[in-house]
Amino acid sequence: MGKTSPPERRELLELLRQNPRGSANRQRQRIEQLIGVLEGAQPADLSDPSTQPLLEGFWELRWSSSQQPYLTVAPWLENLQGLAPSQGRGVNQLRLPGPLGAITVEAQLTLDPDRAQRVQVRFRRGGWVGPNLGGKRLQWLQDVQQSFPAWLDITVVDRELRICRGNAGTLFALLRRPELSVDQLLKP
Repeated sequence: MGKTSPPERRELLELLRQNPRGSANRQRQRIEQLIGVLEGAQPADLSDPSTQPLLEGFWELRWSSSQQPYLTVAPWLENLQGLAPSQGRGVNQLRLPGPLGAITVEAQLTLDPDRAQRVQVRFRRGGWVGPNLGGKRLQWLQDVQQSFPAWLDITVVDRELRICRGNAGTLFALLRRPELSVDQLLKP
């Protein structure tokens, strides 16, 4: 992205940042229009080495076209995604406020060499990750048997905003959470 921000990007960021979480769902049609404009104006190219580091970090889902309960945006739930393609790893988390921990799914990530926007996803483990007690994180994770190919097409990515499309046709808009560390969640 150049030095100036397109007005559509600024408008989309404003809609996604509205409080409480989930209020952006009321502007569904406008958000989809803005996303379409940005996908045409600043398409992501993950084959460009300067773009790949932009994926690294924690992202919060702020809007989704899905009606699935675990992919919706709600004021009482943090829907987070940590990406570390440099390590070939990623994590999805659903967190309620407070110290209860999170429902977590860990994945192996691979940038697709044949498609400039595609990240292949292989889910590995899932379950509950709790708080640290006495220097040890409480967790209950089981291996996941993934029976279908999964992927994300990263259509727009910059330092604040990531737009992607999933293998099930879902459209996602996420904002970076710079205060969260992927390394903490991706500990072996």
